[in-house]
Amino acid sequence: MSDHNYKIIEIVGSSTKSVDDAIRGAVKRASETVHNLGWFEVVETRGHIEGGEVAHFQVHLKIGFTLD
Repeated sequence: MSDHNYKIIEIVGSSTKSVDDAIRGAVKRASETVHNLGWFEVVETRGHIEGGEVAHFQVHLKIGFTLD
């Protein structure tokens, strides 16, 4: 098994639909500029409330990728 070296970035995804949508959107956006994405970790989940309703879901992620 070969050794792997990883770099970790942090990103916050946001969605008006769901936590899942916020995660998927953040990973998709990160993949546009960073390659070799390998895993993610949800660090924090929070949201924004307007008029007594959930307006946005926010998810703080750590995303790991292998170095070239």
